[in-house]
Amino acid sequence: MMNEPIQTSKRVLEPNERISEVLFGLIMVLTFTGSLSVADAGRDDVRTMLIGAIGCNLAWGMIDGVFYLMGCLAEKGKNLDTLRAVRQAGDPQAAHRLIADAVPSPLADVLDAADLERLRQKLNRLPEPPGRPRLHRDEWLGALAVFFWVFVTTFPVAVPFLFLRSAPVAMRVSNAIAIAMLFLAGFAYAHCVGRSPWLVGLSMVGLGGVLVALTIALGG
Repeated sequence: MMNEPIQTSKRVLEPNERISEVLFGLIMVLTFTGSLSVADAGRDDVRTMLIGAIGCNLAWGMIDGVFYLMGCLAEKGKNLDTLRAVRQAGDPQAAHRLIADAVPSPLADVLDAADLERLRQKLNRLPEPPGRPRLHRDEWLGALAVFFWVFVTTFPVAVPFLFLRSAPVAMRVSNAIAIAMLFLAGFAYAHCVGRSPWLVGLSMVGLGGVLVALTIALGG
């Protein structure tokens, strides 16, 4: 039992990455809802805005899914290169440096020469790696999860325009939902960086508003 490998529990997106995706998606959809003139907007205008906002977030989700797959492939390629370099190292000390460079610095700081040598020997005993990195089922499912996360978490901002016939009322409800989501994103992000949740939550609302205003002003 003691020699069994430890199974990792790597998440598809880390908490800070999930929060960033929500922020980016909200900015995208708010550039559409914020550009709607509620004073003289008709149903056709609202419909056009909804098609644009939903279509944009669908595209954003697909693009992020592709970027996720590209990141997985790049990481696998880097790991393969490191493994080959360790095996081909001319002396153990060179292999130790490669291993130390590959692990996070807090972990590298506590590994001594004996630890690095044990890792080198275990890496040398691994089966021959594939010639090139390949994506597996988990990566494809992860990309699908990224797509749904981006789309589902930003869809609520567009929902009021689907069910409320009054454009001004729908705009107010949509803005309230966006503000609440920005605040919750900041509140969650504060736990990742060890800051005051209320302060970061309010700051995220202000940051989101500024970024949306800039995006609209620049023609985004």
